[in-house]
Amino acid sequence: MTLHLHLLRHGETELGGGLRGSLDDALTEQGWAQMRAAVVAGGPWDRIVSSPLQRCARFAAELGEQLNLSVHLDKDLQELHFGAWEGQSAAVLMETDAEGLGLFWADPYAFTPPDGEAVSDFSARVLAAIERLYAAYAGERVLLVSHGGVMRLLLARARGLPREQLLNVEVGHGSLFALTVAADGALKEGH
Repeated sequence: MTLHLHLLRHGETELGGGLRGSLDDALTEQGWAQMRAAVVAGGPWDRIVSSPLQRCARFAAELGEQLNLSVHLDKDLQELHFGAWEGQSAAVLMETDAEGLGLFWADPYAFTPPDGEAVSDFSARVLAAIERLYAAYAGERVLLVSHGGVMRLLLARARGLPREQLLNVEVGHGSLFALTVAADGALKEGH
């Protein structure tokens, strides 16, 4: 039996680009519009699971109410915590920590931002959440409202990419991807 996951990234946020991580900023009107547009042709879903950060959870709550679906919040589906880099743009980091940024881009598993969460720990946390979702909802279609890092991790695994290419996976604001999760945890892109 498989679990059908649709991954929806949150839309644009009020505090703009950069590494948002655990910062809990709200969506802009454009961000709301991006997410609403993404789900128009999506579904049907049996339930919605979301990161508890408001840029995900508030949209999940609105959609759950519209579709009469339960919404479950899972803190393990939050974005990578970037530590001292939280809220910083790549341009700023190129001026303040170019070496660290270069190492992170080259292999995010081998370099952790100062005071940040190791990508290996992030990966274990996210994959454990996916295992729990499979155990609870195998056979169902679940909309997962989450973050760029969570989606890059899952899509990179589904695509069989080497760990160094994690950050090469493109995931725009309000983008929607389909994955299946098999009993052995294998991820496959598409329905």
